[in-house]
Amino acid sequence: MVQRLKAQYQEKIVPKLTEQFNYTNVHQVPKVVKITINRGLGEASQNAKALEASINEIATIAGQKPVVTRAKKAIAGFKIREGMPVGVMVTLRGDRMFSFLDRLINLSLPRIRDFRGISPKSFDGRGNYTLGLREQLIFPEIEYDSIDQIRGMDISIITTANTDEEGRALLKELGMPFRDN
Repeated sequence: MVQRLKAQYQEKIVPKLTEQFNYTNVHQVPKVVKITINRGLGEASQNAKALEASINEIATIAGQKPVVTRAKKAIAGFKIREGMPVGVMVTLRGDRMFSFLDRLINLSLPRIRDFRGISPKSFDGRGNYTLGLREQLIFPEIEYDSIDQIRGMDISIITTANTDEEGRALLKELGMPFRDN
């Protein structure tokens, strides 16, 4: 089954971006390479249940088991020793990436309270976009009764675009609801 978003990218978005930016080669057209979902867990060092709950939530949202990230060095002020779990992350590519992006754009983002669009300023200078979410409840897969605490996450969309303008055009064509300045 070809994802709806992937088919839309190949049939409609590639020709449109080729025309807009005057690309001579189809491989110059920017595309989404991967999506990383990352959640930092400061309380995981004291609370093992928080880590377990986060692993389950991210796995449910992404459809793939996340990796536990560990502290590279000790920081006494934060009560962290080297090797302690400090977060969870998952990298999505291919069909899972397209299905997640589709769900994010069409189901999850519109569920945010007082949603007026996402900031078009969160590009990194190389066409990659990072979005911070305050709560996991916007995803329809997460049941309100099953969570112990509201936690946010960062979602990074990595593209092959060379500039922010190209990355913004790609994500706008994919249906990302950017706010008008």
